[in-house]
Formats: sequence, C-alpha cells, structure tokens
Amino acid sequence: MKTRLGFILLVFFGSALSLAPRFKGIAETDEAGLGRKLFFDRMLSLDYSISCADCHRPEMAFSDSIALSKGINGRATKRNAPPLTNLGGRPYFFWDGRVETLEAQVFHPIQNPDEMGMSLVELNRRLQANEEYTKLFSQVYGSPPDSKLAAKAIAAFEETLETGNSPFDRFMEGDSSAISAAAMRGREIFMGKGRCFDCHFSPDFTGDEFKNIGLFNGKNLNDSGRFRATGKAEDIGKFRVPGLRNIGLTAPYMHNGMFKSLHEVIEYYNKPDKVVSNSINRDTTFNKPLNLNKSEKRDLLEFLNTLNSPSATKR
Repeated sequence: MKTRLGFILLVFFGSALSLAPRFKGIAETDEAGLGRKLFFDRMLSLDYSISCADCHRPEMAFSDSIALSKGINGRATKRNAPPLTNLGGRPYFFWDGRVETLEAQVFHPIQNPDEMGMSLVELNRRLQANEEYTKLFSQVYGSPPDSKLAAKAIAAFEETLETGNSPFDRFMEGDSSAISAAAMRGREIFMGKGRCFDCHFSPDFTGDEFKNIGLFNGKNLNDSGRFRATGKAEDIGKFRVPGLRNIGLTAPYMHNGMFKSLHEVIEYYNKPDKVVSNSINRDTTFNKPLNLNKSEKRDLLEFLNTLNSPSATKR
C-alpha cells in the first residue's frame, strides 16, 4: 500500500501506475472465469431475474446508472451500487465497510431480500443440480459446487477488474500530451485548493478511510453509514471514501446516488452548506467552503476525467 507521502511524489515526479487490465481472455475452466460466469448468471437470484452484473454493469466500470438499483420484484436497494473495479488490496467493502474480504462481500447481495433474495441452502441446491456447474467446479476446485466456492470464484473474478492506462497514467509515464493544460491545472487544484487529496490519495485515489462529508442530517438524509457496522457514535454519517479511478464513468455519486454528475459533486464540495445546511457530525475538513471559481471547477472536472481507463468498460 502506498503511503500518502509516496503518492505525492508519484503524482508530481514518479512513473505511471502499472495497473493492466487482467480480466481479458480468462476461460471458464479458470477460477476467475468460473467467477465471471457466475457473476453474469441470474440463477443466483431467487426469482432468476437479476445477476450481479445487472447492478454492476461492465459498460459503467461495473457500477450502475441509477441512484438505487432494482433487486428482485423491483425492490429498490438501500444504497447506490459502488463500482467493482480496482478492489484489489482494499481493506473494507461496502459503503459502511462492514466486511473485510471480497469473498465475504459476495454473500451480502445474494442473501439480501431487497437484492437477490437467495438463501445459501437454495443456492447450493441450484448449483449442485446444474450439470454444467458440477463439471466446472470439479475442473476448477476438484469438488462439487457450493456457495462458499461460488463466492471464492466470484471474488477471484472481481480481483481481475484492475484498470490502468488512463490518460493520467500515460501522462505520468512521460506522455506530456496525454492530458490537457486544463487537466494539469486541475491536478494542482486537486492537490491543493480543492483539498481532494486529503481523502483521495494512494494509487487508486482513496485512503481507505471513513468520512462524514455532511450527507447525514437525521431527517431526509438519515442513513447513518459506518455507525451501522460499528455502533460507535463517532461513526454516525461516515462512509467509505471511494477510489476515483474511472470516476467519470460511474455516475450517479455518493452512497445514495444523490448527485447525478461530477459537476454536482464539485458544486457540493465547493459550498456544502448550500446543499445540506443542517448536517450532523460533519468532518471539520468540510466546514469551510473551497470557494473555487468557475474556471477552477472546470479544470478540476477536466482532471478527474483523466482518471478514466479505456479498459474499465470491458469484461
């Protein structure tokens, strides 16, 4: 894991981040290939209506295009579906960080009654009754299919969703034409006046921390976030800081999908009180407005879009 200081040096002086897309050309007889097949299989939902890929769409860097995804029977999920690219090495998963491994993460949407609504007993029955899966699990694991191995396979597939070769990466490799002059100015704002780097550092532009950015007021914004996982009062309204790679591809934004565009996100951070005037427990980092002018906001947006990888929408 890169340190904050190390990433500062990387951003200004270092070489590019080597994050090659590794999910191309995997076979179903590989662990990750089996995981990919399961990821796209609607058999994993109780009514056969949705797969993991219905809420984590490849063309959107494995995120969704709506604020709250639809589970079985058209039920709305409680939070926005986070993107699944660049999860390798992450210490927490979900917006509230309630699990610490990709394998554990897999079980939650499968069993959630608002998402896939499937019991593990029924999942085991379906997998073991399926001749193709019986053969594939035997080839990959030397064992009959079961939910634990299915989660292991899906996690192996998700680990392949590393992306790189973004314009920013190419710029850091020495291609001075890879990003525009506006994006270069935006990078300076990201590191300085915009205070983005306070939360979004490391090669994947996240510090793997939990922050209350002011989107909890106990009223219309009543998701207490990390508090639900820890029960600690200081965690009320905190959510996991997401990485920013492919950020331009993963709208809408925030745990509740309340911002439809990066422009709206920047406007919020620029003057949080203008959007949510009665927030509770907001981190002091966000107490002062940024006071970015129109030109600075455009430049920051230009920089953020250089973090989009051409491999992020492939499967």
